[in-house]
Amino acid sequence: MKSSTARRLFQGALLCSLVICFIPLLPGLAGLIFTAFGYIPAVNQYQFSLAGFVQLAAWPGLTASLLLTVFISLSSTFLSALLAFAILQSCWNKPWWCKLENLLAPVLALPHVAFAVGLAFLFTSSGFIARISNLFINDSYITNWNLINNQYGLGLIFGLTLKEIPFIVFMSLALLKQLNVSTTLKTAQSLGYSSRQAWQKIIFPQWLAKIRFPLFVVLAYSLSVVDVALVIGPTRPATLPILVWQWLNDADLFTLQKASAGAALLLLLCIALIYLLRLSEWLMLQKWRTWQYSGRCSLPLPGLTILLLTYLITLATVPILVLWSFAKRWSFPDILPSSWTLRFWHQEWSYLLEITISSISIALLSATAALVLVFFIHEHNSRTTSTKRLIPHLLIAVPILAPQLSILSGMQVAVHLLPGQSYYLWVIWAHIFFVFPYIYLALDGPWRSYDSRLDKAALSLGLSPLQVWWKIKLPVLMPAVCIAWAVGISVSLAQYLPTLMLGGGRIVTLTTEAVALSSGQDRRISAIYALLQSLVPFFFYITAIIVSRRTGPLDNQIKSTTRNVISCKKPIRY
Repeated sequence: MKSSTARRLFQGALLCSLVICFIPLLPGLAGLIFTAFGYIPAVNQYQFSLAGFVQLAAWPGLTASLLLTVFISLSSTFLSALLAFAILQSCWNKPWWCKLENLLAPVLALPHVAFAVGLAFLFTSSGFIARISNLFINDSYITNWNLINNQYGLGLIFGLTLKEIPFIVFMSLALLKQLNVSTTLKTAQSLGYSSRQAWQKIIFPQWLAKIRFPLFVVLAYSLSVVDVALVIGPTRPATLPILVWQWLNDADLFTLQKASAGAALLLLLCIALIYLLRLSEWLMLQKWRTWQYSGRCSLPLPGLTILLLTYLITLATVPILVLWSFAKRWSFPDILPSSWTLRFWHQEWSYLLEITISSISIALLSATAALVLVFFIHEHNSRTTSTKRLIPHLLIAVPILAPQLSILSGMQVAVHLLPGQSYYLWVIWAHIFFVFPYIYLALDGPWRSYDSRLDKAALSLGLSPLQVWWKIKLPVLMPAVCIAWAVGISVSLAQYLPTLMLGGGRIVTLTTEAVALSSGQDRRISAIYALLQSLVPFFFYITAIIVSRRTGPLDNQIKSTTRNVISCKKPIRY
């Protein structure tokens, strides 16, 4: 009786997880399609038409915007993949290799918007790099030099590449354990190949096939990014997501059809580029394979230099934000501020405290709820023996593979048709929807590597399935759970579009304020909000690392949990 009740409860919780995490796809896609084809009850349009697509096609700068968006997305994806592989090749099996995951934490914890604001303070024509360069280079050259808001999107490509390199390296750490790199290198070296040649001709094809899904995520994000593009992206012409975002915010409701048509075009473009990326992989690894065995040539990839530059530039944004938040006067080309002040902190403190608490509360609720839902999905997939009943990874990955703007525009239309004004509920729901895939991916490897024989041994000693999960499995997986929870909090804190669109502008977070203040406002106030947005997720990452270390390594967890099972006082069931 107890086992059947527990099974029903688990099935109910699993159904609840599926509803919360995947149901938003239905109103998102339905609202997008209906609005794009002219069915908009809010403006008394009840007939389907192609007027939105006609207006979109007639937009003067659409072709330039499309080409620029595709160029930025493909360039940042290919560059980040190449440079991440160079880091793996150069740093593999170094003395500090086992600590690389923890070393990546401060870089991964830095939100995209805060990084973009810091990057703007570094690389504008009057930024910190220009101030240092002024000591050695002519002033006129520095004044004309422009990377941020570059018309070709070079600044956005640079920022996205730097931010995605640590993500790809982080996702590759678990994948390299499946490739048996040490044996491959020894075998290749016994045949006369160098380590670099073995990495590029043998390990790279295997790595590229396994890193396919994270590359799709990077491609989809760079294609549909709005917040970072608003800070450092091109403006004339703007990228397609920026145009769609501007149309969605237009006071004229009749532009909603054109905006939805643009969001639908963005979704189709994302699908096309994912297939293009998959085709490129197939051509490289299956069709044109002569580069793998035609001679012993290899490319010199300075991976260690790339890693150091990535760390240096990424982490340098934080002290720049600190300097600007306390600067009273900082004239160009002075290296440091000539006078300091706390006035801007005092001026913003009461409001800062309010929105920081709001941001943290939303992040904690959404990340914790998504973590619990991930537990049920992973448990279902690990217990299911039939492949037909498995929840496919592609379904789980849709929120991060599809452009946010495309899904959210449909969700916004659907939510506004509902009675009431539960803005916090919709925002938390949207955050769970987008946080869930990242937590799932962070726990996928540890969950798969868990030794199920521990469960069988505990069950044979008389523990119930719930006790086995609570006393055995959870303590063993606790280090990975802590890191995944911190990842979820960081992702939630960085959500810009879900908070703004489903919150109706009534819910303010550090991210929404940082983006709003990054254009045209005082640099000191912008630096304060960007700095706080950087420190909050970093605090949770450090907390997660400390807790995971206190729980101990996997071997210690197995020993301690085994002692707990052996000391169990319950009688053994025969």
